[in-house]
Amino acid sequence: MKKRLIVGITGATGAVYGVRMLEALKGATGWESHAVLSEAGALNLWHELKMKRKDLEHLADAAYHPKDIAATIASGSFLTEGMVIAPCSMKTLAAVAHAHADDLVSRAADVVLKERRRLVLLPRETPLNLAHLRNMATVTEMGGIIFPPVPAFYALPESIDDLVAHTVARVLDLFGIHSAKLARWQGMKGTPEERD
Repeated sequence: MKKRLIVGITGATGAVYGVRMLEALKGATGWESHAVLSEAGALNLWHELKMKRKDLEHLADAAYHPKDIAATIASGSFLTEGMVIAPCSMKTLAAVAHAHADDLVSRAADVVLKERRRLVLLPRETPLNLAHLRNMATVTEMGGIIFPPVPAFYALPESIDDLVAHTVARVLDLFGIHSAKLARWQGMKGTPEERD
């Protein structure tokens, strides 16, 4: 049986992270993707990438409507390796932090946490207020991983796509999906004296 990873995409800016996540999973041997796009996520997907819901759903092995709380991913008996929410809005972060599972994205995340599976959130907001920070701490205390999509300039990116690809590959690392294309830190060349 293939390993399953849920990808939630919500209404924060950065829909490209969720799209690239699904594209990377298509090429990952032994994995299948289960996508759920929130209503606000669909608006952002169109605004930022000119993609419709159906375009995104074609990238996934299975896709669900955000109001379908009877979907397979709403139950802990449906086996998955976990879930990534990319991007994760502050509304979704708050819903996850407080177990307010009123749509399929937050319900699936709640299930992942209660089953002690891996949950990774890519929050996209700045600056952060105290409620945001406390919600991040709460999710972390419950076992979730907060992974802001912060650029890794040590990889010497040449484009925005390079930055996005690096973040996506680092997130997938957390699930044991490793990419040979990821620029991994190999240490700095030369001696400390030569770099001074």
